Amino acid sequence: MMRPIGLCDLDDAVRALLAVPPSDRAATAARIVARASVADRYRKRLNRRHPAWGDGTLSAAARSAALGARSGHCGPDYRRALMLVLAALG
Repeated sequence: MMRPIGLCDLDDAVRALLAVPPSDRAATAARIVARASVADRYRKRLNRRHPAWGDGTLSAAARSAALGARSGHCGPDYRRALMLVLAALG
């Protein structure tokens, strides 16, 4: 598993999901979580950040994807994307 998850991690993951079409969001959420997990194992094994996916945080993995503009509110699309990230975390 990846490093502990904070609110900023969730927000970055949700913003990454909002940058892709709704039909691709579940797969993108799963890919972000998988990248964070791989990057954390890489960090633990080699004692350095993964070159593409960062330090093993959900935020770093999400930022490796194109991020959408920061939303000033928590609208329905944001909430649906948040639920997909939480579902991908298991």
